[in-house]
Amino acid sequence: MPRSRINGNFIDKTFSIVANILLRIIPTTSGEKEAFTYYRDGMSAQSEGNYAEALQNYYEAMRLEIDPYDRSYILYNIGLIHTSNGEHTKALEYYFRALERNPFLPQAINNMAVICHYRGEQAIRQGDSEIAEAWFDQAAEYWKQAIALTPGNYIEAHNWLKITGRFE
Repeated sequence: MPRSRINGNFIDKTFSIVANILLRIIPTTSGEKEAFTYYRDGMSAQSEGNYAEALQNYYEAMRLEIDPYDRSYILYNIGLIHTSNGEHTKALEYYFRALERNPFLPQAINNMAVICHYRGEQAIRQGDSEIAEAWFDQAAEYWKQAIALTPGNYIEAHNWLKITGRFE
Protein backbone atom coordinates (compact mmCIF):
# COMPACT_ATOMS: atom_id res chain seq x y z
CA MET A 1 0.00 0.00 0.00
CA PRO A 2 1.42 3.44 -0.88
CA ARG A 3 2.63 5.43 2.09
CA SER A 4 0.25 8.25 1.22
CA ARG A 5 -2.67 5.97 2.07
CA ILE A 6 -1.43 4.94 5.50
CA ASN A 7 -0.06 8.19 6.90
CA GLY A 8 -1.87 9.29 10.06
CA ASN A 9 -0.71 12.92 10.15
CA PHE A 10 -3.56 15.40 9.47
CA ILE A 11 -1.42 17.72 7.36
CA ASP A 12 -0.02 14.83 5.34
CA LYS A 13 -3.52 13.43 4.81
CA THR A 14 -4.76 16.84 3.67
CA PHE A 15 -1.79 17.22 1.32
CA SER A 16 -2.42 13.73 -0.06
CA ILE A 17 -6.10 14.46 -0.70
CA VAL A 18 -5.33 17.73 -2.48
CA ALA A 19 -2.49 16.11 -4.44
CA ASN A 20 -4.75 13.24 -5.53
CA ILE A 21 -7.39 15.70 -6.72
CA LEU A 22 -4.81 17.68 -8.66
CA LEU A 23 -3.41 14.51 -10.21
CA ARG A 24 -6.88 13.66 -11.49
CA ILE A 25 -7.72 17.06 -12.98
CA ILE A 26 -4.36 18.25 -14.34
CA PRO A 27 -3.46 16.65 -17.65
CA THR A 28 -0.34 14.60 -16.94
CA THR A 29 1.09 11.36 -18.22
CA SER A 30 0.93 8.23 -16.11
CA GLY A 31 4.71 8.44 -15.66
CA GLU A 32 4.44 11.98 -14.29
CA LYS A 33 1.68 10.88 -11.94
CA GLU A 34 3.72 7.93 -10.75
CA ALA A 35 6.80 10.14 -10.26
CA PHE A 36 4.75 12.57 -8.18
CA THR A 37 3.36 9.73 -6.08
CA TYR A 38 6.89 8.56 -5.28
CA TYR A 39 7.94 12.14 -4.53
CA ARG A 40 4.97 12.65 -2.23
CA ASP A 41 5.66 9.36 -0.44
CA GLY A 42 9.31 10.37 -0.12
CA MET A 43 8.34 13.66 1.51
CA SER A 44 6.05 11.85 3.91
CA ALA A 45 8.74 9.35 4.90
CA GLN A 46 11.28 12.16 5.23
CA SER A 47 9.00 14.16 7.53
CA GLU A 48 8.78 11.10 9.79
CA GLY A 49 12.56 10.65 9.80
CA ASN A 50 12.42 7.48 7.70
CA TYR A 51 15.32 8.56 5.52
CA ALA A 52 16.08 5.21 3.89
CA GLU A 53 12.48 4.89 2.73
CA ALA A 54 12.44 8.52 1.62
CA LEU A 55 15.59 8.03 -0.45
CA GLN A 56 14.11 4.94 -2.13
CA ASN A 57 11.05 6.95 -3.10
CA TYR A 58 13.09 9.93 -4.30
CA TYR A 59 15.36 7.73 -6.43
CA GLU A 60 12.32 6.12 -8.00
CA ALA A 61 10.78 9.57 -8.61
CA MET A 62 14.06 10.65 -10.27
CA ARG A 63 13.91 7.61 -12.54
CA LEU A 64 10.44 8.59 -13.73
CA GLU A 65 10.45 12.39 -13.62
CA ILE A 66 11.57 14.20 -16.77
CA ASP A 67 10.83 17.83 -15.89
CA PRO A 68 14.05 19.60 -14.78
CA TYR A 69 12.19 21.90 -12.38
CA ASP A 70 10.48 18.99 -10.63
CA ARG A 71 13.74 17.02 -10.60
CA SER A 72 15.43 19.97 -8.84
CA TYR A 73 13.11 19.59 -5.85
CA ILE A 74 13.69 15.86 -5.69
CA LEU A 75 17.45 16.44 -5.74
CA TYR A 76 17.10 19.17 -3.11
CA ASN A 77 15.24 16.79 -0.79
CA ILE A 78 17.87 14.11 -1.29
CA GLY A 79 20.42 16.75 -0.31
CA LEU A 80 18.43 17.51 2.84
CA ILE A 81 18.56 13.87 3.88
CA HIS A 82 22.31 13.68 3.36
CA THR A 83 22.70 16.91 5.35
CA SER A 84 20.64 15.43 8.18
CA ASN A 85 22.83 12.33 8.11
CA GLY A 86 25.99 14.43 8.32
CA GLU A 87 27.04 13.41 4.79
CA HIS A 88 27.93 16.95 3.79
CA THR A 89 29.93 16.15 0.66
CA LYS A 90 27.04 14.11 -0.75
CA ALA A 91 24.58 16.82 0.30
CA LEU A 92 26.59 19.47 -1.55
CA GLU A 93 26.60 17.28 -4.67
CA TYR A 94 22.82 17.03 -4.62
CA TYR A 95 22.34 20.75 -3.94
CA PHE A 96 24.62 21.52 -6.92
CA ARG A 97 22.65 19.11 -9.10
CA ALA A 98 19.39 20.72 -7.99
CA LEU A 99 20.72 24.19 -8.81
CA GLU A 100 21.85 23.04 -12.27
CA ARG A 101 18.20 22.33 -13.04
CA ASN A 102 16.74 25.26 -11.12
CA PRO A 103 19.09 28.12 -10.20
CA PHE A 104 16.32 29.81 -8.20
CA LEU A 105 16.39 27.54 -5.15
CA PRO A 106 17.63 29.86 -2.40
CA GLN A 107 17.05 27.17 0.19
CA ALA A 108 19.61 24.93 -1.54
CA ILE A 109 22.10 27.80 -1.70
CA ASN A 110 21.47 28.59 1.97
CA ASN A 111 22.06 24.96 2.94
CA MET A 112 25.31 24.97 1.01
CA ALA A 113 26.36 28.08 2.95
CA VAL A 114 25.44 26.42 6.24
CA ILE A 115 27.60 23.41 5.39
CA CYS A 116 30.53 25.64 4.44
CA HIS A 117 30.13 27.65 7.64
CA TYR A 118 30.05 24.44 9.66
CA ARG A 119 33.23 23.25 7.96
CA GLY A 120 34.83 26.61 8.76
CA GLU A 121 33.95 26.15 12.43
CA GLN A 122 35.43 22.64 12.32
CA ALA A 123 38.66 24.03 10.86
CA ILE A 124 38.87 26.59 13.68
CA ARG A 125 38.46 23.81 16.27
CA GLN A 126 41.30 21.97 14.52
CA GLY A 127 43.46 25.10 14.67
CA ASP A 128 43.53 25.76 10.93
CA SER A 129 42.46 29.40 10.60
CA GLU A 130 43.51 29.66 6.93
CA ILE A 131 41.22 26.79 5.90
CA ALA A 132 38.49 28.19 8.15
CA GLU A 133 38.63 31.56 6.40
CA ALA A 134 38.34 29.87 3.01
CA TRP A 135 35.22 27.99 4.15
CA PHE A 136 33.75 31.16 5.68
CA ASP A 137 34.41 33.08 2.47
CA GLN A 138 32.63 30.37 0.49
CA ALA A 139 29.72 30.43 2.93
CA ALA A 140 29.54 34.20 2.51
CA GLU A 141 29.36 33.88 -1.28
CA TYR A 142 26.51 31.39 -1.05
CA TRP A 143 24.61 33.47 1.49
CA LYS A 144 24.93 36.56 -0.70
CA GLN A 145 23.40 34.58 -3.56
CA ALA A 146 20.55 33.28 -1.39
CA ILE A 147 19.83 36.74 -0.01
CA ALA A 148 19.88 38.24 -3.52
CA LEU A 149 17.24 35.73 -4.60
CA THR A 150 15.03 36.32 -1.56
CA PRO A 151 15.71 39.70 0.06
CA GLY A 152 14.44 39.79 3.61
CA ASN A 153 15.13 36.11 4.23
CA TYR A 154 18.15 34.64 5.96
CA ILE A 155 18.38 37.48 8.49
CA GLU A 156 20.93 35.66 10.65
CA ALA A 157 23.15 35.08 7.62
CA HIS A 158 22.76 38.72 6.65
CA ASN A 159 23.81 39.80 10.15
CA TRP A 160 26.79 37.39 10.09
CA LEU A 161 27.89 38.85 6.76
CA LYS A 162 27.75 42.37 8.22
CA ILE A 163 29.48 41.48 11.48
CA THR A 164 32.31 39.68 9.70
CA GLY A 165 32.72 42.40 7.09
CA ARG A 166 31.78 40.06 4.26
CA PHE A 167 28.69 41.93 3.12
CA GLU A 168 29.47 44.14 0.16
